[in-house]
Amino acid sequence: VFPSLAQAHASVANEVYQELGQPSVFLFCPTEYCSSLCSPSPSQSCYLQTIGQELLPGISIIWTGPKVVSQELSAALLEEVEGVLQRRPVIWDNLYANDYDCRRVFLGPYMGRAPGLMSRLHGLLLNPNCELQANFIPIHTLGTWFQSELGSCASLDHAGMEMVAALGDSQGPQEGSYNPQEALELALCDWVAEINQQALDPGR
Repeated sequence: VFPSLAQAHASVANEVYQELGQPSVFLFCPTEYCSSLCSPSPSQSCYLQTIGQELLPGISIIWTGPKVVSQELSAALLEEVEGVLQRRPVIWDNLYANDYDCRRVFLGPYMGRAPGLMSRLHGLLLNPNCELQANFIPIHTLGTWFQSELGSCASLDHAGMEMVAALGDSQGPQEGSYNPQEALELALCDWVAEINQQALDPGR
């Protein structure tokens, strides 16, 4: 019925999206969802070119970065991906994922993401460790990173400025100053306080 896999994917996704009334959040994960799966590159991939052209503009597309588990994300790569997909991607961040090796737990701070990425993203999803409580530091430091990204956006509208002002009242690094080590220390302080509170309240 379809001349290519990409056209089949786009057609089915578009039909489901329209059947559901074009919801405000509708995520599509392409078969080529990172640079290492693209042939020969994201911008030259026939599959992604078709997806970008055929998929309805209200559908968001998931991307994991250079690899399935990406140690770094750069603005240059996201600009290339945005060009071929004809929309900003939603990053599915596998930095902390350990479902492929449950002997490991990742407890470090959120890092390896270049400053100023938010303007290149439609959204960001964090794929955490399988162990629930091991994700305190990842999620806490992601929040600190997000706060600093909001502060560093030079072209914020009035609503954005109000949000930054509200966030600025909280403790932690201020605008444009994300430091993974500082974020880790803040997370550890809050985690120790949480652990101590749980020790005082065994019923939690």
